[in-house]
This record gives sequence, structure tokens and C-alpha cells, in this order.
Amino acid sequence: EVQFVESGGGLVQAGGSLRLSCVVSGFGSDRYTVGWFRQVPGLAAEVVACISRSEGYTYYGHSMKGRSIISKDNADNAVYLQMNNLKPEDTANYYCGISDYYSDRNVCPRAGMGTQYWGRGTQVTVSS
Repeated sequence: EVQFVESGGGLVQAGGSLRLSCVVSGFGSDRYTVGWFRQVPGLAAEVVACISRSEGYTYYGHSMKGRSIISKDNADNAVYLQMNNLKPEDTANYYCGISDYYSDRNVCPRAGMGTQYWGRGTQVTVSS
């Protein structure tokens, strides 16, 4: 059974920083990619950043490019998202996804492609 432990969300003032953590267990393969996504109720999900475990391929979505850094710790099966200079429009539920279907040009997990699982997320609220 694949399990996610997502943490690090919370309430922060505009301009502040947060570091999100996603620890995944039970995936059954060491070759996978993990992505951070975010969603506001009623709106489409957005990709924030993705990183592949073995190769270290990375991808940054437009919304937080330049304000976020994704990193990994293979020993702990963890992926981290450092978010800086947060803005009220960054308020969303941030969740991670894992997939075995990726390439250097398509780093992020995609629904319906390969074996993928999705976490429930951690809420980030940025006050003005």
C-alpha cells in the first residue's frame, strides 16, 4: 500500500517562507518521479514542481518558478518543497503525487499515465 506523509503547511504572512515535506512509502520501485501540485476549490490543479528520484530531473511550474526549490532525500524517500516570498494567491492545498511514468522532458506525474498515486495534501494559507 502506498502511503504519503505530507507536512509543513500552515498559516504564513505574505513574504514569508514554508518548507513542505512529502514522504512516500510502499511504491515498490526505486525509479519514480514525485511532484508537488496545488489546488484551490473550484479551480484546476496546478503543478508546482517535480523531481525524479534516480536522475534528479526537475521541472518547475509557472506559478512559483523562481520562488520555489524542490529537493529530495533518497535515503528517507522524501521530497521537499522550499517556498519563498509567498503571496496570498499561493493559498491552496498542496499535495504530492508519485509516478513511474516520466522522462527528462515530462518529469511530472500525470493522471492516467503509468502507475500513479496522489496524496491528500497539506493546506497553505498566506495572509496579506
